[in-house]
Amino acid sequence: MKVLISDKLSPAAVQIFRDRGIEVDFKPGLSPADLRAIIGDYDGLAVRSATKVTRELMEAAPKLKVVGRAGIGVDNVDVTTATARGVVVMNTPFGNAITTAEHAIAMMFALARQLPDASVSTKAGKWEKNRFMGVELFGKTLGLIGCGNIGSIVADRALGLKMRVIAFDPFLSEKRAVEIGVEKVELNDLIARADFITLHTPLTEQTRNVISRDAIARMKKGARLINCARGGLVDETALYDALKSGHLAGAALDVFETEPATDSPLFTLDNVVCTPHLGAATAEAQENVALQVADQMADFLLTGAVSNAINMPSVSAEEAPRLKPYMELARLLGGMAGQLTVAQDGAIKAIRLEYEGAVAELNLKPLTAAALAGVLTPLMGAVNMVNAPVLAKQRDIEVAETTVERSGEYQTLIRLTVVTDRFERSIVGTLLAENKPRLVAIKGIAVEADFAPHMLYVTNKDKPGFIGRFGMALADAGVNIATFHLGRSAPGGDAICLVGLDGPMPDGVLAGVRELPLVVQATALAF
Repeated sequence: MKVLISDKLSPAAVQIFRDRGIEVDFKPGLSPADLRAIIGDYDGLAVRSATKVTRELMEAAPKLKVVGRAGIGVDNVDVTTATARGVVVMNTPFGNAITTAEHAIAMMFALARQLPDASVSTKAGKWEKNRFMGVELFGKTLGLIGCGNIGSIVADRALGLKMRVIAFDPFLSEKRAVEIGVEKVELNDLIARADFITLHTPLTEQTRNVISRDAIARMKKGARLINCARGGLVDETALYDALKSGHLAGAALDVFETEPATDSPLFTLDNVVCTPHLGAATAEAQENVALQVADQMADFLLTGAVSNAINMPSVSAEEAPRLKPYMELARLLGGMAGQLTVAQDGAIKAIRLEYEGAVAELNLKPLTAAALAGVLTPLMGAVNMVNAPVLAKQRDIEVAETTVERSGEYQTLIRLTVVTDRFERSIVGTLLAENKPRLVAIKGIAVEADFAPHMLYVTNKDKPGFIGRFGMALADAGVNIATFHLGRSAPGGDAICLVGLDGPMPDGVLAGVRELPLVVQATALAF
């Protein structure tokens, strides 16, 4: 495994990769062209905000498996393209949370007491004590737009200052609001009531310009706005107009719609405090996020553990070894179902997964993702656990999970059912000795078989003499049988032959098998 660090990270992060046996190159400051020229050699890419991980960059990186962002925002990563290409995108949402929350509180103090201008005035030899009349935070209402990890830390600090805290967050439960001591409100209510408003939400199509001209018009006269989250959340032109007119008393901005922000009308206003995206700029935070992203990427590359991924279910380092054989079983079941579906030219409408017994107690999202990847790969090519759920959704394939805690004859079972516009087929598998995948049923017919790299699947009518003719056909063609498994629905009914082969099934031989009497379907499988 080989990782490139293309932005400035702590030397300790470099050492983490090396200590865990991963080759790492530290090359901050590369031009986009130089980065594209070398990225093809790497399995992982660690960045901060300077490197732009674009579609063009990822198209030049066929080996790339993971992009790690040392920080919370992934604005500089084309997550859509990464997902389509099966690249895991990770961030570090907790490493700089305290630092960013403290910066928001510091900006609120600076704004309330006009500290930057007062400092400049005093250093210039003036003593303008009457000019800088501030306001207290005590007793004021703070409105939080976004009350996740950072927002809840800001709420805790603000409550310590004896402020009243109200919060708008669609994902904030009433129980959580009570736990952290805030009042959960709707956005319009927050905008109308708050003396100070601070933003702690990612930039999405839904949150872009959440502080719009209309929202600003509905704020209390004399309210103050703080944004240490993301540029683009605030309509900067409307904010300028409201500050200029006196409708808003002030604003404190650490982020801007265009960065670096070297020229803005907002810079001309005395009632605006600006900093150059310093929310995470402390020694502690930079060290924390660097170490965190290195650990996360190393865990993924070495064990398959997934932490803080934007586009894939999480799998903890403790879960990964236990989940691995189940994920392999799900992948094999999906791969078999997908190959048989392609052979019958069926358009998939739904994929159902039933987890029974011990497996029902596990983290199922990675298992379902592995199964979907197995089903879709024969149909679409380069599919993996990252992009499989997205591709299924894009094609209107209904995906359903069910769990059955009881276990019957087997301690654990995974039943995968593919529904097409022409047929419905279920394939069932289990684990032997807790780690060896094994087939136990196909289309309701019991047929116990180990998976092999190359297999031949034949459905036929159960009539005397078929097995002999089938075996002779393979023998005459020089195809050696490694394993042979049979199953049937009833005497004289539908039957299945599942044959393990020493190598790929020759096309000409497969065509001959399909012409044998009683054969309904014959499909060569590869895993």
